[in-house]
Amino acid sequence: MLDRDGFRPNVGIILLNHRNEVFWGKRIRTHSWQFPQGGINYGETPEQAMFRELHEEVGLTPDHVQIIARTRDWLRYEVPDHFIRRDARGHYRGQKQIWFLLQMLGRDSDMNLRATNHPEFDAWRWNDYWVPLEAVIEFKRGVYENALTELARYLPRINHHNRYLRGGMRPHPQRGDAAGHHHPNPGADRHADSGGANAQGEASAPTQHSDSAPNKAE
Repeated sequence: MLDRDGFRPNVGIILLNHRNEVFWGKRIRTHSWQFPQGGINYGETPEQAMFRELHEEVGLTPDHVQIIARTRDWLRYEVPDHFIRRDARGHYRGQKQIWFLLQMLGRDSDMNLRATNHPEFDAWRWNDYWVPLEAVIEFKRGVYENALTELARYLPRINHHNRYLRGGMRPHPQRGDAAGHHHPNPGADRHADSGGANAQGEASAPTQHSDSAPNKAE
């Protein structure tokens, strides 16, 4: 389902734990990491699509989360031609997204990356709020920056260490691995097949991946 400008309606999900860290998923069989997201089906509202995608990709239900806020308007990104299937080129341009900020009410063990027969992620971790800006694939970076900035004002106040988050201010970059990532919780990756057990050594540097259209284009 594309609009007249060639953008597919889509939802993005920023899921917070009690430390205001965000869920960050590794796309299955790649080294590419991103927030949960997915297309809005015909007849769905953005909120309905968000809860469906949350269950399909992360295994959580509405009882596990609380909606804190959502973006006011659609945020758009274009997909470079070399990421688009040849038969979709010319009419598919990219995604227009409504982003939701969610508070996790459940436990880490409630996560289930194998909730469906078509998993999106095979590992996950909690990251500091702004870290995804440095790790996401380049053509999505503008949308990530707009969504994180708009929703930062709604972050719960937790302690003095995270006061900068409520004003939308970013911390100074911290030294991390060779890809420039900072990992506040080493070894916090979770494998889908290990029932939430720690998985050491997951690569976090993003690699390019295809956006398929008009199916579940990410």
